[in-house]
Amino acid sequence: MTLHIAIGIALVFSINSNAKTIVVCETCEFPSIREAVEFSAPYDTLEIRKGTYKEFNIRIDKPLTLLGIDYPIIDGAFKGEIVQVVSDHVTIDGLFIINVGTSYTEDFAAVRVSNSEHFLVQNLVLEKLFFGIYIEKSNNGRVYNNKIVGDAEEEYNSGNGIQLWYSNHVEVDKNIVTHVRDGIYLEFSNFCKITNNRSNDNIRYGLHFMFSNDDLYQFNTFENNGAGVAVMFSKQIEMLDNTFKNNWGPASYGILLKEINDSNIRRNRFQNNTTGINIEGSNRVNYEHNDFVGNGWAVKFRGACYTNIFRENNFLFNSFDLAYNSKVNDNLFTQNYWSNYTGYDLNEDGLGDIPYRPVKLFTYVVNRTPEAIILLRSLFVDIIDFSEKVSPVFTPDNLLDEQPKMKRIDHGSD
Repeated sequence: MTLHIAIGIALVFSINSNAKTIVVCETCEFPSIREAVEFSAPYDTLEIRKGTYKEFNIRIDKPLTLLGIDYPIIDGAFKGEIVQVVSDHVTIDGLFIINVGTSYTEDFAAVRVSNSEHFLVQNLVLEKLFFGIYIEKSNNGRVYNNKIVGDAEEEYNSGNGIQLWYSNHVEVDKNIVTHVRDGIYLEFSNFCKITNNRSNDNIRYGLHFMFSNDDLYQFNTFENNGAGVAVMFSKQIEMLDNTFKNNWGPASYGILLKEINDSNIRRNRFQNNTTGINIEGSNRVNYEHNDFVGNGWAVKFRGACYTNIFRENNFLFNSFDLAYNSKVNDNLFTQNYWSNYTGYDLNEDGLGDIPYRPVKLFTYVVNRTPEAIILLRSLFVDIIDFSEKVSPVFTPDNLLDEQPKMKRIDHGSD
């Protein structure tokens, strides 16, 4: 070990060993959180006792831990931002924060972390907010086990629950976000992990991210959001083991993919959405071991989608399994299970002996004239779909599954 490294370690140890705990309460030496922050030294812990603290613009500019005991309430009285972190090595833990200010020119947040490293925001309850937790130009942090409950009614005067902007290597784990504009929002944020969150009943999207690469989304539930989930202008994304359900509406979907490349979408469940996946301009994406159950459209292709692979997915009782608006197909569908498949398996190898064509002619009619959907269960529709299946005119000849599975695929926990 070199001399300067040893001196650095000794110095950090010395600073931490001198850290103290400062108690904040109504009858304590420090009844104000802001005053305690100003008095504190780096690496101190502020132990905030139960009570109501009417404060805002609490600025943390040194390494500190703010630890709430029995969920003390910080009431911002709608005057502005409440906690602002502008230092490395800050922990915010166990607070109940309410009444964030609303502005049409500033994004006031319950907790804002700016230009910081190694931060931890956990075990918070946030209500009556504009933005919830706003992370900007900050890296190597964690947003964990928070409950964010907004009261948003319109997009124009509401903010997002958890927002990351130009922030890398951030973990967003086990949060509940509801009744805000976008539940979780990322922009220009790379190498982030979004896991085990529940985002539901939000005005616009359960998840919305753009221009963010090399991110992982796993074990999340996105339910009953205004327009589903939007993932745009990104590459090398892993979307695994998520649930997208009950996202209904004329412009709603489980997930919108726009300009997504070189990514994997595996073991997800798309259930009871107007559209399971809406895909536009996305290439080299692997869709494997997903379940599409009871959607209006399981998958909609909007064009400019090439060399995507759909393998071993279950398409179960969707009104339409696939909508396709091009006469050219460069995508592969293989060994999927289609509940509408009526073929046979004479050699009993588990694969259908005749290919399955997942695109119905009627989807083209509905795309041009949405009102025609009332004819969905009519004999006329059955006839035109059968004619297209026998002699394809509107759909590419090679848009088919050559080896459809005869039985529903058990994905288990793989």
